[in-house]
Amino acid sequence: METDYRIVLASGSPRRKEILSLLGVPFEVMVPQNEEKPEAGSPEETVKALARAKGEEIAGRLCAAPGERTLIISADTMVFLDGEAFGKPKDKEDARRMLEALSGRTHQVLTGVYLDMPGEEGDFPVNFAEESEVSFQTLEDSELSWYLSTPEPWDKAGAYAVQGLFAPFIRGIRGDFYNVMGLPLSEICRRLKERKVRLIM
Repeated sequence: METDYRIVLASGSPRRKEILSLLGVPFEVMVPQNEEKPEAGSPEETVKALARAKGEEIAGRLCAAPGERTLIISADTMVFLDGEAFGKPKDKEDARRMLEALSGRTHQVLTGVYLDMPGEEGDFPVNFAEESEVSFQTLEDSELSWYLSTPEPWDKAGAYAVQGLFAPFIRGIRGDFYNVMGLPLSEICRRLKERKVRLIM
């Protein structure tokens, strides 16, 4: 399906690209270059600020043709347990620390989203956070060691992929599954539809 505007996903995440591809609309990927630096503040404000920084960077790099409308979608996902942020692990020991802390517990996954149509008046940009809760089974040491021997944990917030090899250890999810993966597609479509911008017909 073609849209009457250019769609730019401001993310290098394969998961976000996979999720947005579900809609069957053409889009392009532009990867933000600035290093992600979480700001001090609440979990919600932290992820919103990170998503906003990505989107604003890409907006500053875009070269739009005269009359071209462009929708920028950027996002940032973090895991929180008892208020502590779990980003991408620095190394194997950091990943082990995160998974041991999350084992047998319920934690929050927040994705900050930034939507912008540069040059549009009124309703843009949009900056919000979506929250889901994820509950883990209690991990045995052998299970943890096995998972850490795979390549999966290293570029994931909280050191796990809900849709990957870690699936057997997910006891339950409350909220949007795709939010846990990294892009709350339903809420993005809802907010865009409110602004007369449709990703689906």
